[in-house]
Amino acid sequence: MPRETLVKWGYNDFMHTVYILQSEKNKSYYTGYTTQLKERLRQHNHHEAKYTSKNTPYTLVWFCAFKNKQKALEFEHYLKSSSGFAFRNKRLI
Repeated sequence: MPRETLVKWGYNDFMHTVYILQSEKNKSYYTGYTTQLKERLRQHNHHEAKYTSKNTPYTLVWFCAFKNKQKALEFEHYLKSSSGFAFRNKRLI
């Protein structure tokens, strides 16, 4: 996603971000947390993130930025739960 779009939405590189990636290889999803979204996406696509290295490249399909780290981590945890999967599939992607 172009940096200009992120800035237009009020995003900055140090917000607490929950994100969803989709593998272009097998169409699987990965949910994660970071404070530097652009750098983290680069890491996923350059085999620097162990869990996602086998299914590169990835596309950012959704993200949400939080001012509060704890809230972001709680939401990431929820999205990784069974009810969070259903919410993700119905409302986010």
